Amino acid sequence: MELEKLDGEFTVCKVTSFRDIACDMDFCFIARTDHEISLVCPAERVPAYTAAREDGWRGIRVKGPLDFALTGILAGLSGVLAGHEIAVFAVSTFDTDYLFVKKENFEKTVTVLMKAGYTFL
Repeated sequence: MELEKLDGEFTVCKVTSFRDIACDMDFCFIARTDHEISLVCPAERVPAYTAAREDGWRGIRVKGPLDFALTGILAGLSGVLAGHEIAVFAVSTFDTDYLFVKKENFEKTVTVLMKAGYTFL
């Protein structure tokens, strides 16, 4: 499985309105449920107002596109990291999966995943 390090730091936050989000950024992941609107975006592009936020994340992309019939990709990655007590925030798109870890754990995450047989591009 090939992985890619994403550049920069990310923020995970909760917003109250879509109008607060500038969707013209290179990376912008929005999830809406009946309880909230969540946003993952570059730290420097966080909306002026957030209901809650968690700063200091680094990202890893699974090289895609991934076939919907594939199973266990996120489970495998997060299982390896859980075994080393590294917490993850995961999101998925139509094409692939993304893992976010706190920046202080990023280099350890890369090392652990490489030792587990994952390749970084």
